[in-house]
Amino acid sequence: MDLHGLNIIAGERTHAEGQTIRAFNPSLGEHLEPPFHEATSEQIDRALQSAAHAFQQYRHKSPEEIASLLEKIAEQIDILGDELIDRTASETGLPHERLRGERARAVNQLRMFAGVVKEGSWVEACIDRAQPERKPLPKPDVRRMLIPIGPVVVFGASNFPFAFSVAGGDTASALAAGNPVVVKAHPAHPGTSEMVARAVAQAIDQCDMPAGLFSLLHGTSHEVSLALVRHPLTRAVGFTGSLKAGRALFDAAAKRQEPIPVYAEMGSVNPVFVLPGAMNERGETFAEGLQQSVTLGVGQFCTSPGLVVGLADAGMNRFIEKINELMRTSRPATMLYPGIRQTYEDGIRRLESVSGVRVERSDSMPDAAKTEGHPAVLTTDAETFLKNPQLGEEVFGPSTVIVSCQSRRDFEEVARSLQGHLTATIHGTPDDLREYKDFIPMLEDKVGRLIFNGFPTGVEVCAAMHHGGPYPATTDSRSTSVGTAAIKRFARPICYQNFPQEALPVELRDDNRRGIWRTIDNHWTKDDR
Repeated sequence: MDLHGLNIIAGERTHAEGQTIRAFNPSLGEHLEPPFHEATSEQIDRALQSAAHAFQQYRHKSPEEIASLLEKIAEQIDILGDELIDRTASETGLPHERLRGERARAVNQLRMFAGVVKEGSWVEACIDRAQPERKPLPKPDVRRMLIPIGPVVVFGASNFPFAFSVAGGDTASALAAGNPVVVKAHPAHPGTSEMVARAVAQAIDQCDMPAGLFSLLHGTSHEVSLALVRHPLTRAVGFTGSLKAGRALFDAAAKRQEPIPVYAEMGSVNPVFVLPGAMNERGETFAEGLQQSVTLGVGQFCTSPGLVVGLADAGMNRFIEKINELMRTSRPATMLYPGIRQTYEDGIRRLESVSGVRVERSDSMPDAAKTEGHPAVLTTDAETFLKNPQLGEEVFGPSTVIVSCQSRRDFEEVARSLQGHLTATIHGTPDDLREYKDFIPMLEDKVGRLIFNGFPTGVEVCAAMHHGGPYPATTDSRSTSVGTAAIKRFARPICYQNFPQEALPVELRDDNRRGIWRTIDNHWTKDDR
């Protein structure tokens, strides 16, 4: 596929007017062709005007038509084959095997949401039938369901060029809910973004959907991002990235004349708490698993374990010796782009400057020309950790902080001091869990997912998954960006009172012709009445 480097608005290539953006191969340290072009304010307005127009048609499409579109998008992405994988590898430095797995995840997400739409129960249809004879006042007929909200702006993530990008989970769930999407491509992989966007546009054309249903815009400036959020036709935002950027978008949305929701996934250190029995029983084995989890993908996962907490004893000492040894032998590897590597190195320098923190790094020196990240493990005690909040902040890359606690009180105080995170992990024995039975509720207040005797890297895409957490992990701890529940971010409730049957949406009529699960007079049923 010959890349054109232009913005794609409602299926059409737009004239290049904005400043030039160049893709960069982090493994080779060289720029890639062709140049891409930042969207202008006029192009941003055109994309959202097109989306708003398309919404008036798309919202009335049948579930079968929407599902067919999602399946067609998945098919078109698969058709891109190795050409897509090769381009993405050159833009990100990610290995081909990893990218093939991530592409499979992305297309499976699209097909998963197609299934959700066809089944139909996600709309949460609820019916309370009239009781005209009720005293002292008659009860009206009241019916409620979820409907789409309108144009959604999606920001592509750097670390998942398929699964959290142009046709990733945010786009899939927004389209599934009945909304048009305007994607702001991540500047680290613009060629990948264009290829996937063209696949989406082709699927839209083949399914005879309105062209304005999808647009792709490029940009590196804050002005482009903020203009997309501030545009009066934008109804919601999906974002995965840094706390600083996510908070800026959230603040901009809140200051609008008509505020809108921003579903931002941001910083998380994903703490791991190792209880005494587990540490003494399998501390060295735990160290091996931790090293693999911390260095997986050069630490560029939002669920990478950036903090480990244990009680100071002989088992903890053996664990620290082992993890230091393992990290010294870990090899540097290419990170996604130079800026993310620089931010990582700045973060390590900031933490190692704290008095009471010891740092061990890989014995192999990184090659800056290949954008390589240098693995690191930092150790400290609870007193130092509690006095220096920055030790509990995310450093995005292949590193972790180990905290030794002198007492159970310190152990629990470290847990209480934490901000919100995506995950927390507990390693323990059955005896540990009985001894620390009050510890789990403490962590429930801090995270969106709890893991037992495992590691947080790896997020299963399924109905039960919750990928979110209290701030600053996300801007809305009630929502998830992974799994079927993600569709509900881009829908809102509508209630109909005393409407005639023929004027109601099909999901709320007495005749349950779609065969979905509904709540009727407080009973969960598929029956008609």
